[in-house]
Amino acid sequence: MTMTEPNMPVTEDELHALVDNELPADRRAAVENWLKTHPDDAARVAAWRAMGNAMHARYGGVADEPVPTRLELERLATQPRRWMIGAAAAVLLAFAVGGGVGWFAREAAAAVATAPDPVDAMREEAFAAHRLYIGEVRHPIEVRAEENHLLPWLSRRIGMTLRAPDLSKFDLKLLGGRLLPGIGAPAALLMYENSAGERVTLYTTPLKAQRSSFRYQEADKFASIHWVADNYGWVVSGPADKPRLKSIAMAAIEQSERR
Repeated sequence: MTMTEPNMPVTEDELHALVDNELPADRRAAVENWLKTHPDDAARVAAWRAMGNAMHARYGGVADEPVPTRLELERLATQPRRWMIGAAAAVLLAFAVGGGVGWFAREAAAAVATAPDPVDAMREEAFAAHRLYIGEVRHPIEVRAEENHLLPWLSRRIGMTLRAPDLSKFDLKLLGGRLLPGIGAPAALLMYENSAGERVTLYTTPLKAQRSSFRYQEADKFASIHWVADNYGWVVSGPADKPRLKSIAMAAIEQSERR
């Protein structure tokens, strides 16, 4: 059976056109009926309209204002090139207010939705480093624990006095550490190993985020506990054993506070 025009699936461009009042009249009824049976699309359209309304309420007067003398084309043509940047920004703002609000709102909403949370990004970085380096046989660390410059070097790079917690009660011995690129600043990674060859890492990096308590994440046979304190993010990673990782994290915090 040939698909007729009113029954064609609704595209995202048509949803934006509906929000911008640019949808052809012969498709409006079909799109509105589509939204009645597709709640996810209806929610997106409602969100774009809400953002558009907010923009109109905040900047709507700009579209109706006369063009300032300083932005007249004749004057701009005689101004230094740097003024063109400001003029272009003004024109773009007028366009966003006067039309195309649905598209602009969609892009803004998408940027907010996809922007990574810095704490989650830190945890992912630390967890990826853990899984990468614990598998190394010959070069799991950059500087051995026996080398006196390990902690002063890492401390200088991350901007705090880093101390390696004593985890011997967990049958863990410090192997050494390495410097890593963090999400916004250098990060330090200390690696420990037990008598069975299992490895645990302690990762820390400067992080401007709200102070948080322990958060446990597990993937396959590995897991991590992360937290934020005093503008630094911390991650303990190791075998998926929540009580043990929590105890290790508590020991690291307690020893740091005592010192």
